[in-house]
Amino acid sequence: MGAATGIPESESTPYASGTSPYASKQLLTVLAAVRALITGGTGRVGSAIADRLRAEGWDVVAAGRADGDLSTAAGAQTLVGAALERLGGLDLLVNAAGEGFIPRPLDEVQESDWDAALGATAKGSFFVTQAAAPALREARGVVVMIEDVAAYQPWPSFAAHCAAKAAQAMLTRVFARALAPEVRVCGVAPGTVAVEPEQLERRAAETLLGRIGSPADVADAVAYLARADFVTGTTLVVDGGRLLQSMRLTPP
Repeated sequence: MGAATGIPESESTPYASGTSPYASKQLLTVLAAVRALITGGTGRVGSAIADRLRAEGWDVVAAGRADGDLSTAAGAQTLVGAALERLGGLDLLVNAAGEGFIPRPLDEVQESDWDAALGATAKGSFFVTQAAAPALREARGVVVMIEDVAAYQPWPSFAAHCAAKAAQAMLTRVFARALAPEVRVCGVAPGTVAVEPEQLERRAAETLLGRIGSPADVADAVAYLARADFVTGTTLVVDGGRLLQSMRLTPP
């Protein structure tokens, strides 16, 4: 039996005969008290991520708007403090909070639109990660930014949103360098994962796969990155090939 875990040596040693490193990590993950904080955790994508992690045995705090204003440093710090008190530590932070996804012609964009877009998305991602960094370092944890293909495509009707998501995508890379080697930081950039029924055919045609995705597809990507020990500083695009079609798209 393993001294620390009580698991037979053949199961606790990753390279034991018949046991792959990946299988051993899955086993240890189930036995460990893996703890996750998800901002934007009550939205469609955030809820799917929370459900997926809970199904894998994670202890999850899924925070929504009622849990604090992430557009301020104080609000971000308060949220992280409450999550740490509830969880007793932190192994995974998912920054999925965002505001300001509202189409507007450029000449109608107001300062309030910029404040909304940059607030929870860019400032929130920064200050939540900053506040969580000591706990994540202690646990050798992971940060996943829920970006957007809008970070990589210029959509004139969503100027503030595109800029905020581009800022968040850069934070993925900045934090990956700043928090290494103790903490891995990755991004997930979803394409279309939820549309109104009347838009379904049009949006599906914008992808190479001929269909839209779902929040569960984003959750799958987060679950993968949470255990992908040699992946950091990069973004997993979950868009059915939409970015490869970008030169043929009509701007939103």
